[in-house]
Amino acid sequence: MKFLRFKDNGAIKSGYIAGDEIVEIENIIDALNGDLKIIESQTYSFKNIEILPPVSPSKIVCVGLNYRDHAAELNMEIPEEPVLFLKPPSSVIGHEDTIVYPEISKQVDYEVELGVVISKKAKNVNASDAWDVIGGYTIVNDVTARDIQRKDGQWTRAKSFDTFCPLGPFIETEMDPHKQKISLRLNGKTKQFSNTSKMIFKVNELVEFISSVMTLLPGDIIATGTPPGVGPMKPGDIVEAEIESIGILRNYVKSQ
Repeated sequence: MKFLRFKDNGAIKSGYIAGDEIVEIENIIDALNGDLKIIESQTYSFKNIEILPPVSPSKIVCVGLNYRDHAAELNMEIPEEPVLFLKPPSSVIGHEDTIVYPEISKQVDYEVELGVVISKKAKNVNASDAWDVIGGYTIVNDVTARDIQRKDGQWTRAKSFDTFCPLGPFIETEMDPHKQKISLRLNGKTKQFSNTSKMIFKVNELVEFISSVMTLLPGDIIATGTPPGVGPMKPGDIVEAEIESIGILRNYVKSQ
C-alpha cells in the first residue's frame, strides 16, 4: 500500500493511492501502524494536488558506506559497524521541489538511498523486533556538498544545507526492503544502479544499532546508504531517484 502527504488548496492532507486516485485518511502515522481511518467520499486527482514529503521527521539518521559494491568502488574495507551521521529536518524537501546549490560549494553530489520510516517510538529494539517499529519505506536523496565535506573533515555542514534531503514521494508498506532495484538518473542518464540486497547492514540491524544510541520517534527516517556511482549535479539539472516498489523521486537543481 502506498501512502502520501499532499496539499490541496493550501490544506495539508494524508492519503493512500487507489488506482489513479488518492483516498484521504486522517493520519499517516496511525495508518502505518494499522489504524487506517478513511475520510469517506474524499478522493483526489494527482493533477490537482501537490505532493509533500510523506512525513515530518524529527531527525534523519544516515548510514555511511553501506553497500558492498560502493565500498569496492572506493577501494575501502567493509565497516565492522554502521557509520552514522544526521541530517536536520530543515533540509527536507518533497517530490518536484528544487535543490538549491549553495554559493560556497563547487561540488554538490547526489546519493540515492532507501529510507526506512519509523512508525513507533523505539529505544533499544532488538533486530528481530525491529519490523514492529518500521512503518514502511521511501526514497531519500542524500545531497552532499562534497568539497565542504573534504574541507571540514566531518560531514555535518556538507549534508545539512536547506533542500539537501529530498524525500518521498510515497511510503510503501508492502515490499521486501532487501530485494529492490535502486537507481538514480541525471538528466535522463543512469548514474547509479544497484540492488538493496547488496547492503552490508540490513534495515532491522540498523534499527537495533541506532535505537541503542538514540530514541527513534514516529516519522523519523533512517537513510540506509548509497550504492556506487555517486557524482556531481549542477544548476539546471534534473535528478530522479528510483526504487522499484516505491516510485520516482524527482527534483530540480538551481543556483542560490
